[in-house]
Amino acid sequence: MAFVQFSRVSLAFGDRDILKDVSLHLAAGSRAGLAGANGSGKSTLMKVIAGKLASDSGERAIQKGSRIVYLPQSGIVHHGSTLREEAETAYEAIRDMLRKMEEIGGHLEQTRSDDSRTAGLLEEYHQIQEAVENSGYYQREASIAMTLSGLGFSEGDMRRDTGEFSGGWQMRIALAKALLERPDILLLDEPTNYLDIEARSWLETWLKNYTGGYLLVSHDRYFLDVTVNEVYELFQGSLKRYAGNYSAYEKIREVEIESLMKRYAEQQEEIAKSEDLIRRFRYKASKAAMVQERIKKLEKMERVEIPESLKKISITFPPPPHSGRIALTLDDIGKSYGHRRVLSDVDLLMESGERLVVVGRNGAGKSTLLRIIAGRDRNFEGKVNYGAGIAAGYFSQDAAETMTGSEQVIDFMEAEAPTALIPRVRDMLGAFLFRGDDVHKPIGVLSGGEKSRLALLRMLLKPMNLLILDEPTNHLDLQSKDILLDTLKAFTGTIIFVSHDRAFMEALSTKTLELSVTRAAHGKGTQSVHRLFYGNYAYYLDRLEREAAEGGATADTLGKAAAGKMPGNEGEKAPDADQAMQTVPGTDSEKAAPNDPRFSGVSTKSNPQVILIKRPHEAGAGQAPALSREAAKQRQTRIRRLEKQEAEILKALAELEAEKKNLEAEISRPEVYRNGEKAKAVQARLNECTAAVEVKTREWEAKAEELNLVNNE
Repeated sequence: MAFVQFSRVSLAFGDRDILKDVSLHLAAGSRAGLAGANGSGKSTLMKVIAGKLASDSGERAIQKGSRIVYLPQSGIVHHGSTLREEAETAYEAIRDMLRKMEEIGGHLEQTRSDDSRTAGLLEEYHQIQEAVENSGYYQREASIAMTLSGLGFSEGDMRRDTGEFSGGWQMRIALAKALLERPDILLLDEPTNYLDIEARSWLETWLKNYTGGYLLVSHDRYFLDVTVNEVYELFQGSLKRYAGNYSAYEKIREVEIESLMKRYAEQQEEIAKSEDLIRRFRYKASKAAMVQERIKKLEKMERVEIPESLKKISITFPPPPHSGRIALTLDDIGKSYGHRRVLSDVDLLMESGERLVVVGRNGAGKSTLLRIIAGRDRNFEGKVNYGAGIAAGYFSQDAAETMTGSEQVIDFMEAEAPTALIPRVRDMLGAFLFRGDDVHKPIGVLSGGEKSRLALLRMLLKPMNLLILDEPTNHLDLQSKDILLDTLKAFTGTIIFVSHDRAFMEALSTKTLELSVTRAAHGKGTQSVHRLFYGNYAYYLDRLEREAAEGGATADTLGKAAAGKMPGNEGEKAPDADQAMQTVPGTDSEKAAPNDPRFSGVSTKSNPQVILIKRPHEAGAGQAPALSREAAKQRQTRIRRLEKQEAEILKALAELEAEKKNLEAEISRPEVYRNGEKAKAVQARLNECTAAVEVKTREWEAKAEELNLVNNE
């Protein structure tokens, strides 16, 4: 079995120990994550494992013939070949094997069967032949197409020169090549940094089916949870293994950190007392022996150190200015790039305090919509109307690149901060990974990721009540993401955001807007579909699963239906209402779509790309008579009110179900069920929780039925 093993490996840079007596074992089937604070040496450890960096001491053993592939988090650029040709280079090691087979074949032709070398040559030939057959080399055409498609490349990209792709797509090419090599051990350093949610999901599936071993570094908690079953943490140069996924590691680590913090506090108290005694009695002859004893004790004391990354940082930003109930409305927003239609007739109403996540495949128009809302793109159709008193802030990776100059980070941020927050600027910079001497770096020498973090912090320092955030979690580690998430959850204003971090999306969002782009019905260019879901991202995913299970429409089938085609029925017309879908005529009175959160809410215009989804039993034989404009508005107001009430009930129900699950786990623990009093108390609360879930479920069913009736009026 292929493996790589380290024993007591150490490495230092100057007087800093990066690795101290590190031991590690990776083999085929290993599913490991590598955790640690920013700057702890994770990338360095990976380079040592890959053999790209020599250690100072220790042993590194690798099974003969084992192949290790290391993918760094950035810095790879391709050019001079097409995407298809570049992907083909992933099989260079296999071609070396084929050349070796030819060489051995030549030797065999020149030796007699009774030659002592023949048996050894035949054995080597068959071993290489078996390795080539198991490598997938002869199925590489299909593998290349599947891998590149899974990572977001289109058929048209295959013939493009790799030099035309941007930095993020360059790293996708490098990732594709690493996966296509199918090594025995795969080392991936932040592979999700440049992937959208669809590509991440594809990579998750690929890793689950991978027969080799891998070690991952990632700042995506959900990605780690579904791909690893052990976690190695690099902490102050030492490496420790934790069994289980990332969430299991965090729970154990939390207890350990609490213990470390307690020991640190106790030691600091002891040090303070000793230093106080030394100061008080240093010059008293009668106390000289005691003072010397205390001094020696302090000198010999092994200090408990708390790294900056473990220090709790709680940051508070300026409260948002007062605004009206309506934060934002979008009316008939449309945008095209030539024949490519990325947005069509997008209608949206955001009330103050709502948090909308915009989702969709790469190129579906998410960033375009955010730029339009923020006023950065003025070449569009329709209207963007801010509510009374709205002050908006916009963050994107592009905006960060405009930051230049020789001013130091700390001076730049203190100049930007409100007077009351200036004393806390250094802590805030620490939360966004500017620690130690980093705060004295000139703005002009910052990397793209550092500029991005600084631009996000600068925006959050200003008093605003509408935040428009395009990928705010990129370049943040898990601790910084948690700090940002807590800050945004405490923010009482309105948030519209795009993210590829699933855990972040689920935790922050309260509404979900889905965008998709499909081939136009006339065959030229593309057209856009959008749907609004009155629930968070987890609710949205659950809806898609239910739609798929019930034979309903997902984002992709919606788009194909809009073009008059359904999966597996190319060229056929879109189904009628009795088949659960209907294209709605464009009268003003029909602009308000049914927004039942149990089904789908989409804008219903005259465009063929806008679709109303109904369940088969709800689709009537004929079209309902149009309501008057005033009646339609009143009906829509009732729908929004009921949807909001239903969302609140669903949120409460989810919290109760989560508590019930925790209580069920609690009562199964030996220290609880063996303690009669504890077991009785937990069981009593579990009974209360179960009853509350039943009550809340009936409440939700009643509200859902009421909403259904209003939708079908």
